[in-house]
Amino acid sequence: MAASLAFTVVGLMVAYLLFQVTPQAGKTLNAVLFENITRGWGANGHGLVWVTLISEALLLFIAAQAGFLDGPRVLSNMALDRWFPTRFSTLSDRLVTQNGILWMGLAACATVFLTGGSVRFLVVLYSINVFITFCLSQLGMVRHWWQVRANVKTWWVKGLVNGIGLILTTFILASVVIMKFHDGGWITLVITGSLIAIAVCIKKHYLDTARHLHRLSGLMKEAASVDLAFLKMEPAFDPAAKTAILLVNGFNGLGLHTFFNVIRLFGREFRNFVFIEIGVVDAGNFKGADELGHLKMQVVKDVDRYVAFARSQGHFAEGLSFIGIDVIEEAEKNMPEVLNRFPNGVVFGGQLVFPEESWMSRWLHNHTVFTLQRKFYRRGIPFVILPIRI
Repeated sequence: MAASLAFTVVGLMVAYLLFQVTPQAGKTLNAVLFENITRGWGANGHGLVWVTLISEALLLFIAAQAGFLDGPRVLSNMALDRWFPTRFSTLSDRLVTQNGILWMGLAACATVFLTGGSVRFLVVLYSINVFITFCLSQLGMVRHWWQVRANVKTWWVKGLVNGIGLILTTFILASVVIMKFHDGGWITLVITGSLIAIAVCIKKHYLDTARHLHRLSGLMKEAASVDLAFLKMEPAFDPAAKTAILLVNGFNGLGLHTFFNVIRLFGREFRNFVFIEIGVVDAGNFKGADELGHLKMQVVKDVDRYVAFARSQGHFAEGLSFIGIDVIEEAEKNMPEVLNRFPNGVVFGGQLVFPEESWMSRWLHNHTVFTLQRKFYRRGIPFVILPIRI
């Protein structure tokens, strides 16, 4: 691939020199090149120029398609790592797969409108951002080969290749920024920097929320002290009583408070408890069979701790764990089977309630539980959302 690209670029540069191509207003260098080549061909030459330019446009259209399709997926991975609102992680909810493409299209139209379709500015905007991407990807690969150096014998060769790529792309990026700073480069840096700042603010908000959640973790000390030997206890399943099916996300204060709120609000109405956790395979842990195995073990461990704690309180409890790429999709797929086993089941989920709710907290939190409620509602599955104050 590198050789073919280098051959194409060098060939174009030599052709520019041979046919004395110079910039002309409203035309690309390739358009000028083919006009110079076919200048004496008459009508056939004019038609060939148009065929060439249309072919280039179609190729660029196909290349842009990758961005429109994979851009929302990148947003999804960033959302799973809390750099963007978590609602972007729900691939099955069409927000990312369909609406994400629509939003990217609107953003592209807005960019063209605001820049007046200036190719001069758009090329600078594209060049700087694409080389930022190249630099980050090469840096990530260098970091990867350094981390696996104990397991890969030829790590230094592969690391050297990516290291050279990192140096070259960084040099090109710096050169483009310096040379084109007054030709739109500074605007590009402002736009890209603003998006980075927004992502950092979102990440900070989620980290602050995680610190607030420690206030809910008072029960965890008591629950953590429960011996997992309670897993061997099997209180009798009461088929006449209702079953509370709790959706949990890790062994934490949120899940424990949801469990106790069910008991506090409904008394002895629910004597059977089923804890369900769905492990999400995302960019953070999809790094091979070993990491996937660790994810499965962690999910099972979390569910077992809930089950042991519930049994220590004298309740029948069972834990179920699933692994998938999307919480909503996995929940929809597996919930009918769960309800077949527990026909008197009612699904419960916890909702965080902030001391001072704002548009930011509403936008960044509690999307998954409401989406599940809407989807289960359409299928006739009862779903109760319990408020959990932090």
